[in-house]
Amino acid sequence: METASPILAPVVALVALSMVMWLWMYVTRIPAMLKANMKPDPYAPRGEQMNTLPANVRWKADNYNHLMEQPTVFYAVAFALALLGQGDGINLTLAWIYVGIRVVHSLVQALINKIEVRFVLFVLSSLVLVGLTINAVRAVF
Repeated sequence: METASPILAPVVALVALSMVMWLWMYVTRIPAMLKANMKPDPYAPRGEQMNTLPANVRWKADNYNHLMEQPTVFYAVAFALALLGQGDGINLTLAWIYVGIRVVHSLVQALINKIEVRFVLFVLSSLVLVGLTINAVRAVF
């Protein structure tokens, strides 16, 4: 039996972070909705009702949404590298760095939401993702 590419471990770790944020979002959102006697309104413009919840409750949902955005590019490039047999060495290190930065980004956004700090973390994670992408391009072409 063939062993799995090592780069799949950070992929699974980032999925696990997404599930933790999903759970944290609902553990905070549902009690806040109940406290506010909020009734879900399917006709309200997207997100309008949730804007009435306290900011620290909304931050978890915002972060969960962010984990459904740029990390999808990470998943694609990590799977490509795994399939190309390039899921170890520097690519594995970069993948773990990406995941580590995203964990810190999630904690910053969910707990204090300091935008300047989040921006720096986003830029750093983007640069790591660029590095992974360049390595994937070099492996394919």
